Amino acid sequence: MKIIARILITATGLFTLSGCYDAGIKQTIHETGFIYCESGDVDVFNPQISDENSILEAISAQIYDRLLIIDPITQKPSSNLASEWQVDDSGTIYTFTLQPNVAFHSTELFTPTRFLNANDVVFSFNRILDPENTYHNVNSGNYPWFDSINFSQTVTSVKAINPHQVQFTLSSPDNTFLSSLATSYAVILSEEYAQQLAASDDKNMIDLLPVGTGPFKLSQFQKNEMVRLKRHNDYWQGKAKMSQVVFDISSRGTGSLAKLLRQECDVVVNPISSQLPIIIKNDELTLYSQTATNVAFIAINTQNPLLQDQRVRKALNFAIDRSSLINSVYYNSGIEAKSILPPASWAYGNDSSFIRYDLNYAKGLLREAGVKTPLDLIMWVPLDNNSYNPSPKKSAEIIQSDFSKIGINLTLITSDLLSRNELIAHDIDLVLTGWNANSSDPDSMLRPLLSCNAKQAGFGVANWCNEEFDLLLDLAKETNQPRYRINIYRQLQNLLNEELPIIPLAHGIKYQANQASLKGFTLSPFNTYSFHDVVRIKEEE
Repeated sequence: MKIIARILITATGLFTLSGCYDAGIKQTIHETGFIYCESGDVDVFNPQISDENSILEAISAQIYDRLLIIDPITQKPSSNLASEWQVDDSGTIYTFTLQPNVAFHSTELFTPTRFLNANDVVFSFNRILDPENTYHNVNSGNYPWFDSINFSQTVTSVKAINPHQVQFTLSSPDNTFLSSLATSYAVILSEEYAQQLAASDDKNMIDLLPVGTGPFKLSQFQKNEMVRLKRHNDYWQGKAKMSQVVFDISSRGTGSLAKLLRQECDVVVNPISSQLPIIIKNDELTLYSQTATNVAFIAINTQNPLLQDQRVRKALNFAIDRSSLINSVYYNSGIEAKSILPPASWAYGNDSSFIRYDLNYAKGLLREAGVKTPLDLIMWVPLDNNSYNPSPKKSAEIIQSDFSKIGINLTLITSDLLSRNELIAHDIDLVLTGWNANSSDPDSMLRPLLSCNAKQAGFGVANWCNEEFDLLLDLAKETNQPRYRINIYRQLQNLLNEELPIIPLAHGIKYQANQASLKGFTLSPFNTYSFHDVVRIKEEE
């Protein structure tokens, strides 16, 4: 822990992001890097042991690499640390060939003696898969996303064939497997670093002082304030164009825009929708937009006896005026959700008879269910805006007003994060949340949120488990016939419309505003990409 203390002290000496910048420090960052502003909490740097967190995803995409990435153009898995792969005729054995001469980070704590090899890949996944692995229980021993997709039952073994090839064996064919390896969660760690930490009894440092193969490495960290990364000069795809990136994680809401206008932020992610006209009119700023594969929704706590009645859940659904949400929160930059899947999905099914605004029908359903009004419910609301919901608090207030029209008093509780214990302790009935998919496969939106494994892993905040739903998910994963897969996903959406464990609200657009002098960002409907190619263009150029 002395190492962490030293890093924190160093970071504090750099600057205090919540205060004013020292002019010299600001100029140095401007010349050699940039400041990326996005609110969020960072406790660890390894996304394997984290749930969905967009700021951690952005940071980890700079520190770590994955075997595959999702190509932003084709939206299909493509090579990264794995240069190529083969699948056997059974569809259950995948063999990956690794890129040569991939260097890990050198840090104050660790100097690698070799390049990445198959043992690093084996270690990275066996930590997740093998309960007996010496690192499995380090820093909580929870792998929420992997547990939510039943990864340990899908992958039966990971082994090194030789230093440059690694083989995954699956329990059955899985059309989603390659996409899973391309998500922001499937990062590759250093086995050599892990062995060194184990020898010194400092295993927890593997997630706190990360070592990866990415274009940047951790330099400084100040909780709730900033994360500073420095360039990895031995990066296998060549040195990044800028020598540092500073993540300002201290600001929320209008504060980020103020910093952007004062040039104290170079990049602001997911600005509030009402700020977009200001950004567009400013010639010194560039606004990027990207259609995202996401959904904002209300998760219904189906453990509440009253909310176990489908009629009550449907009444809540019919009481929400989504057009008001789009106009007032998204400023017409989003679209009303008619399904958990967005319209861009190849499996999208739209049945507006299930998801619509109908107050009279909502009131009738409550009467039919024998609900006496006024009815008191509690909804948790996050503080941070996201691409799927640019203003959660405002969205919650609109929903609160809508519910009052059918005799429901909705109490709002706001906080940064919601744990399962908090869900129980506060007796929370509804959760305003959402999801950004990791790939174009429908499974990446359905399974992590609504499968029985998702409930057990704590990802499925609706506490919903339906065996028929899981069976259909597995059938869709195993069949190679596109027509059959589409039919199965339509059945899944129909089942969700009937059961309504979650209430889809809207699909948002991913926005990024940055100083016009910065070029080279890659925007995708899915993961955050590395900042390897980002560069600042000087005025005289």
